[in-house]
Amino acid sequence: MVRLGLKAKLYRNTGSYGSPVWNEVKNVKDVTLTIEKGEADVSTRGNDGWRALIGTLKSASIEFQMVWDTADDDHTAFHTAFFADSAVEFAIMDGKMVADSGGEASQGLRATCSIFNFSRNEELENAIMTDVSIKPTYAINAPSWITGTVGA
Repeated sequence: MVRLGLKAKLYRNTGSYGSPVWNEVKNVKDVTLTIEKGEADVSTRGNDGWRALIGTLKSASIEFQMVWDTADDDHTAFHTAFFADSAVEFAIMDGKMVADSGGEASQGLRATCSIFNFSRNEELENAIMTDVSIKPTYAINAPSWITGTVGA
């Protein structure tokens, strides 16, 4: 099933991990979820001159923009978390947390993250924008790929 970026959702958990309350973050645009693996060289003479690699640790980063809006609860939460060095749990989904009208459940990354970038852009002919970059951080629960109605 083809999904449009317009229909994707970014959620912030305002509850606990075991009893999440997923708040849709609506003040976002152009979200990018990057998931990569490190690599270890396992080349041997038996590879006949070819390098052989295996995946190691996974990493993720989520980048997005927000309108600079100090009255927006999510913007304030991210601003506060950045300066307090506190973590925020996110779900970066390809749709709503519940199955859509076609019965297809959404999926995405659930992770407790630190905010690493909270930059303000002040272009002359545009609204003031905030560039935000988040990455998984130390937490009791490891990042996981979720599907469907988890916590909805």
